[in-house]
Amino acid sequence: MVSSTVNVVRYTALLSGVFYGVYHRRSLQKAHDADKAHHAIHERESLIAQAKEAWKKKQEGGKDGVVTDPEDPSFDLEKLVAKWESDSK
Repeated sequence: MVSSTVNVVRYTALLSGVFYGVYHRRSLQKAHDADKAHHAIHERESLIAQAKEAWKKKQEGGKDGVVTDPEDPSFDLEKLVAKWESDSK
């Protein structure tokens, strides 16, 4: 027959293990959520940097000086079409 002291020790160990498991799971989940948020912020910063670089390239108009913005007063459609034709070859 099992004494009451052994039962108390068993159930104390069981409950301690359950509470430790809950605590450990929460700490792991918190760390995972923080890492996920950090990754999302880094991804957004990367996308913003790529967009800024693309905008710079678009505004520069390339090395040949062809203006691609039709709102610009120095826009020349013939030069733009000629550039597109040379790029497609």
